[in-house]
Amino acid sequence: MLHILTMLEAIEKINIYSKDFKDEEEFYYANKQLNFNATVNLLIACGEENKKIDSGLKTSNLVNWKNISAMRDKISHDYRGADESIVWDIIQNYLPKLKLSLIEMIPKIENHQKYLEKALKSKYYEELHYLQRNTKQVGKILYNFSNLTRFKGGFK
Repeated sequence: MLHILTMLEAIEKINIYSKDFKDEEEFYYANKQLNFNATVNLLIACGEENKKIDSGLKTSNLVNWKNISAMRDKISHDYRGADESIVWDIIQNYLPKLKLSLIEMIPKIENHQKYLEKALKSKYYEELHYLQRNTKQVGKILYNFSNLTRFKGGFK
C-alpha cells in the first residue's frame, strides 16, 4: 500500500510543480530547472516504487508497468539524458492514467481502509486528502476521473 501511496503523492507533487507552465521549454527552464529536476526525481521514485508493487495488483491495461520501471532506469543511469519533451509528455499524457490505475488498486488490498487512514495521517502524504473519503466516494472519484481521462494514452 505504501508503494502505491508514494507513487500517488509523487504524481500530485509533479502536478503542482508543472501546472503553471504552458509547454516543456517553459517548464524546463523555470526556476533554474528546479521544477524540472524535482519532477525527474519524482519520476525516478515512481519507477522504483513500481518495482515493489505486487504484480497481482497491476491489472490495468491503461499502463505498461514495465515501461515505468524502464523509464526509471534510463533516467537514473543517464540523468542528463532526461529529455524535457519526453518528461512533459509523461506529465500531460501518462500520469493521469497511472494515477487512475493506482487508485483502482487500493480497494483490492486487504484492510486498505486501515492502512490508508494510518498513512494519510503523515504529512508526507498531505496531497492525497481526496483518498480520505469512504470507498463509495473514492469509487465516484474514479468514475469521474476515468471519464475525464479515457481518451488519453497510457504508458504504452
